[in-house]
This record gives sequence, C-alpha cells and structure tokens, in this order.
Amino acid sequence: MPLIAVLPGDGIGPEVTTHARRVLEALDLGLEFQEAPIGGAAYLAAGRPLPAETLALAKKADAVLFGAIGDPRFEGLERRLRPEAALLGIRRELGLFANIRPATLFPGLEEASPLKAEVVKGLDIVIVRELTGDVYFGEKGRRTNIEGLRQGYDVMSYNEGEVDRIVRVGFEMAKRRRKKLCSVDKANVLETSQLWRDVVNEIAIEYPEVQLTHMYVDNAAMQLVRRPADFDVIVTGNLFGDILSDQASMCAGSIGMLPSASLSAWSGANGMYEPIHGSAPDIAGQGKANPCAAILSAAMLLRHSLVNEAAAKRVEAAVGAALAKGARTADLGGSLSTTEMADAVLQELV
Repeated sequence: MPLIAVLPGDGIGPEVTTHARRVLEALDLGLEFQEAPIGGAAYLAAGRPLPAETLALAKKADAVLFGAIGDPRFEGLERRLRPEAALLGIRRELGLFANIRPATLFPGLEEASPLKAEVVKGLDIVIVRELTGDVYFGEKGRRTNIEGLRQGYDVMSYNEGEVDRIVRVGFEMAKRRRKKLCSVDKANVLETSQLWRDVVNEIAIEYPEVQLTHMYVDNAAMQLVRRPADFDVIVTGNLFGDILSDQASMCAGSIGMLPSASLSAWSGANGMYEPIHGSAPDIAGQGKANPCAAILSAAMLLRHSLVNEAAAKRVEAAVGAALAKGARTADLGGSLSTTEMADAVLQELV
C-alpha cells in the first residue's frame, strides 16, 4: 500500500491539500495517508519549522503531498526558524534537485490570461528548474566592507555534476514531448552560466533528436510574454527558474492553476508535489483559494512517483472538464468557493 505523506503547511495550504487528497482518495487506489506539520504550523507546535518526525515521515513515504508555507508572523525570527527554512531543508534532505513546473492553458481560460488570447492559445510549457544549488544554497552572510558599510552576499555556484543531472532531466522531458529544449542562462556576464552552457552543449550530443536553443534570462522573460506558446521545455537554474515559472503561471491565467513536482530521479522515486502558489495568508480560511494547482500536483504525484499514467490523466481530464463547463474560482473570474471548485472536479472524475 503506497504511503503518501501529507504536509499541509500554512495559510491556504491546508485548504487546497484537503481537496487534492479527496481526489486521490476518490480514485480508490488503496493509498495510505499520514499527515504532519511543517512551516509556521510546525514552529508553533514543535518550535522548529521542520520537526524530525515530519522529516522522517517524508523520507519513508512513497511521495509527499505538500501545501504551502509562509506566515508574516514569523518574519522576525532568525532565518533557520522561519517557515521557509523547512522547504529548503526538506528539498536538501530528500535530494530533490529537479523541479518540474508545467504551465498549460486549459481551453476556455484564454480570457483569464493578461495576454491576448491569440498570443497564449496553445500554451503548453514545462519549466525544469534546478532546485538544490545556485544562490539559494550558496555561501551567504553579512559583513562590513572596507568603507565601513554593511554588505550582504549570496554566492551563485554550480559544479558540472549538478548541471549535468538537471539538464538530462530537461532533455528527457523534451524527448517525450515536442523535442524542443531551451536552456536559459546569463552566460554573457556570469561564469556560473558559462559552465552551465558548456555542460548543456556537451550533453546535447547524446540527444540528437532534441532541438536545443540557448537564451539569456532577460530575453527569455521577454519572449514568455511575446510568444509563450513557442516554448516547449525550458531548463534553467534555481534563481532564474523561480522567477520564470511564476511569470509563466500568469500566461496560463492564474498561479492557482500551476502544479509542480520536485524529484530526485526521473520517476518511481520519493518526490514532493505542491502548487506553486504561496500560502496567501490574506485569504486563508475564506474559501477563496483555487484548489486546481494542488489537484494537478496530485496528478503529477500519480505520474512520477506512483508511475500511474492512466490515473494521472483521469485527474487532469477531470480538471479540464470542470473548467470547460464553466467552473471558476475568483482568480479565474468566477464565484465558486474552494470546496465548490473541488466538487466540480470530483463530479467529472470518470
């Protein structure tokens, strides 16, 4: 019986995770669920954002269904005690180096996008983001410079092994899709990016069927607005991927529609699945959150960790069918509550 660790987290995390779990349970796959606190909720309960018990559950589970973390009440704490420290910690402890973020515009949501309908029509992008390196995990700190001024620093760093493994995920993803891979960097000014580009070109020889292009991150941001549907798979580092995937979410109509998977291997391994939206404490408990990103994250869990493509497609088809019949939460211009939107998806689950 596959074990799913459910880590609801903070803000709207518990709300959307509840409904993602409902969808998984409705599939009747014999899954076992165990829940544990993380983030601000864990700090309140155990005095630290990633309790040892939560980490142990995540490690033994077949997959982790994650909600969201973040709470402004804890911004004054030292960094290691803030809710966000739990997310970085669990990624590191589980070896989750590959973040897969699809951005798909479901038919009928063209008007929800801030871009013109003709520009976003057919949007179907996957952003493959490296997750355990770059400035987020590099040396960082505060110091006083020779002029006596306070200075903060964060070191951007990748070694060739770290680049190799994430780029191969990008090529494998592109090989299974439309065979187009765009590697995004800033090689004109960053030595880290030049190494990245060199490694990408070396690996490309092993994937002659995939069309490879390189793009500087500033140009990639512009092209995501100008011609987003031209992209297939984008592979990039942690910092650039964080920014570009959020930008892509708005092309798709709402950040409430975008799921993600964080993986330690291509498939069949312990992964963590979460909506890319934050904890949104301003709307927590009001029934305004869109549960679709969490539900679609559950579909990715089925696809990658449980290797059940048929079940994953059932969930994705149910979301599409509900949207096609006009089901909309407020972020999509509708009036359904979180629960009502989830109910609409469950009604279409066949």
